[in-house]
Amino acid sequence: MNFNWYCVHTKPLRENYAGEQLSNQLGLEVYFPRMRSIKTIRRVRKVVSEPLFPRYLFCRFDLNLSFRAVRYAQDVIDVVSFGTAPAVLDKSLVDDLRAWAGNEIFISHEPAFHAGEQVLITAGPMQGLKAVILEAQNANERVSVLLSFLGANTRLMINRDQLSKAI
Repeated sequence: MNFNWYCVHTKPLRENYAGEQLSNQLGLEVYFPRMRSIKTIRRVRKVVSEPLFPRYLFCRFDLNLSFRAVRYAQDVIDVVSFGTAPAVLDKSLVDDLRAWAGNEIFISHEPAFHAGEQVLITAGPMQGLKAVILEAQNANERVSVLLSFLGANTRLMINRDQLSKAI
């Protein structure tokens, strides 16, 4: 048997179900790396888990024995191909990705702010105004900024997710 790694294209938001189908029903080895990140959903900060490669997962199988079963599995669109032949992934690529990301990696989307840096307020009642970072400790959700508004300097605390780096 000649087991190789292939990239499988799935239906939108169905990577997990396709992976379960390939693993549980067909007994194939599946690698589906995810990333955990902190997102604000309806004004509540939550840790969410999303695919590292949306709509794709990796599956190891013998092309002669399992290609049709994989291609026509529930929630699978196709096996990624170059021309008419499915593209074989180098085993070291998957091994390196596993070593780096494991099954889930934490990624912070929050920008790192430093004291003295100019930022733009992107949400809330002060949206559109520029401010200067006074204190930004990475462990805190909120940062202290100096806002110049109507000729007066005002210090206020604001959520990191309401700021972006000024251009």
